[in-house]
This record gives sequence, structure tokens and C-alpha cells, in this order.
Amino acid sequence: MPALSATDSTPLVSERLSDRLAGRLISQIGAGALQPGDRLPTEQQLAAAHGVSRTVVREAMHQLKSRSLVVARQGSGVFVAPTPVNQPLEFDPAVLGSVQAVVHVIEVRRVLEGEIAALAAERATRAQIAQLRRSLKAIDMAVAEGRDGVAEDLAFHRVIGESAGNPQFRLLIGFLEQYLREAMRITRGNEARRRDFMQSVQQEHRAMVEAIAARDAEAARHHATRHILRGEQRLVEGGVIPGRRRKQSSKGLS
Repeated sequence: MPALSATDSTPLVSERLSDRLAGRLISQIGAGALQPGDRLPTEQQLAAAHGVSRTVVREAMHQLKSRSLVVARQGSGVFVAPTPVNQPLEFDPAVLGSVQAVVHVIEVRRVLEGEIAALAAERATRAQIAQLRRSLKAIDMAVAEGRDGVAEDLAFHRVIGESAGNPQFRLLIGFLEQYLREAMRITRGNEARRRDFMQSVQQEHRAMVEAIAARDAEAARHHATRHILRGEQRLVEGGVIPGRRRKQSSKGLS
């Protein structure tokens, strides 16, 4: 099968370069320009062809992999996946631009992440716990270097999902990352404006890791849910989203 041409492209100019690149490749797959079994260009070729960094290419590839549109073969490259009979989950990038979409993503995270963290506390391997600690350092380093830390934050939560020991959670989180990425840009951008916000996020992340490392499922559930609730509260305090109309107990935030 022919590989995708690495020269037929114009540079991307967008705040969401990885989303644009992923969309461009998805369009080619949907239009049949890329057939099942076709090999995509290398990471370096795609970066040069589209005028983006290799980090952007990796993020775009992760989006395609999370949708099962491409598969990586060790030592051979990345290939367009066989066309599935059913597409049970379909990513709609059109919903990402609104404040309401951010609220919806927060609600989904509130439902899922506590239980995933609890399972991670029960099932995480020592290697995964070590990886969680490295992920925390990567987030801190990104912030220290003046970057938004979105990719590192997503990677942190991805490791928690993998540590739950359920491949369906891994697939679901991979799909949701397409929405989480934009919502997280907003939340981390809001948090970067205030030092106390950033310190709170760091403390919440560490509390989650320590609970998982201690094999304390209840504490992991509590800290993960609390992290999402506090994140929502920070968005309200930062004026990014409106406060909830219904009465909410502060019990879960203690």
C-alpha cells in the first residue's frame, strides 16, 4: 500500500495544531485518499510537511489511535486501520468551542475519574506508580518552563486510566481525551493566572498519587473526585464558567 505523501501539504496555523492535523488526516481517511493498510509518513516527515513540531504530530497520532483509525506496528510504522463495521463513538470537534462544552466535560470527569482512581489504587503495578510520580515531575517541569502543561496533565490522567487494569477504561479515556484536551487548556490557562490555583492543583495531583501508591481505594476516589470539583470551583472563581444554579453542598470539597 502507498504511504501518504509528505510533501502535499500547507503549514498549519492554529492554536490547536494537533487537532487540525488530526482532522486533516481523518478527512483523508474518510475520503479514501488513505486506504486501510496504507502506511502514514514518519513522525519527522509529517512534522516537516505540515510545519509543526513532532510533539504536535504525536498528539495528533494519539487522537487517531484513540479512535482506532490507525494502528502502530513495532518497527514498521503507523498504518490506517481496517474499517470497522460499527463506529460506536464519534468525536464531534464542533462542540469544543463553548463554555457549556467545558461544563459537560467536567461532569463526565466527575462521574468517571473517582472510580478509575479507586481501581488504580487496587491494581496499579509498581512500574505504573513510578510512572505516575514521573508524570507529576513532568507537569511541574512544563509549568516551570512556561508551558501550559496540557499534554503532561493528560498523560498523568492517562496513566491513572491504564493503572485501573481495564482496557475498556483505557479506550474510553483515549476517546475522551479529544474533548479533555480543549477543556484542560481552559482550566490550566485559568489556573496559571493565580499561584494559589497552581499550588492547589499540584497538591491535589500528589494526593491522588499517594493514595494510589498506598493502595487506599477510598482515599484515591475521594482525592480524584475532589480534584475535579475543585477544578470546577476554580473556573467559577476565575469567571470562566457560571456557578451552578442548583444548591451544592460543600461537603465534597472538604
